[in-house]
Amino acid sequence: MGLLDILLGRTRPVAPDLDRLFALPSAAVTLEAAAGFTPTGGGAVCFASVEGAAFERIHHEVRELLDADTDRTGPPVEVRRDGYGYSWLVSRRSPGQLPQLVNDLHAVNSSLEAGGFGPQLLCSLAAFADGGGRKLALVYLYKRGTFYPFAPLPGAAERRDTALELQLKAVLGDDLRIEQDLGRWFPVWGAPGL
Repeated sequence: MGLLDILLGRTRPVAPDLDRLFALPSAAVTLEAAAGFTPTGGGAVCFASVEGAAFERIHHEVRELLDADTDRTGPPVEVRRDGYGYSWLVSRRSPGQLPQLVNDLHAVNSSLEAGGFGPQLLCSLAAFADGGGRKLALVYLYKRGTFYPFAPLPGAAERRDTALELQLKAVLGDDLRIEQDLGRWFPVWGAPGL
């Protein structure tokens, strides 16, 4: 980065580090001990859809790879589109299979990145819940290489539990690289897998 970039406030984008996803199982232990949230077995990767044969081929290969896993419990991998036009590849495992879910998320991200579709990747999430019906997602921002907690309020239309999110930011700081810019903690309303 040159002096002109510094003076103009330009920064280089952070290179994504998909291996940070592998910190989720240890963060889950901390999350359960500190706040009572346990994995639900749901997770998803969000990406901007692209038209074309190359993207469809990689998309199909990723689904075949994940569906071929004989250890999978529950429905096969599914693709959904949200109201904003983004695609979500959803994986479901049993709640005790968080490491396998993380492998699924990593495989999807890696395959799309290797196929030249890294710029279309937006985020990945792993879902958690507590005994009281509260839901939580730990969201990984692909382009930032950081995580943030997203906690929608139960029964409330598009309202989030900001106090819980900030509490979890402090709790998970030693386990995950937490996004410090709270303006980037985008709500993922109705995200499949959550």
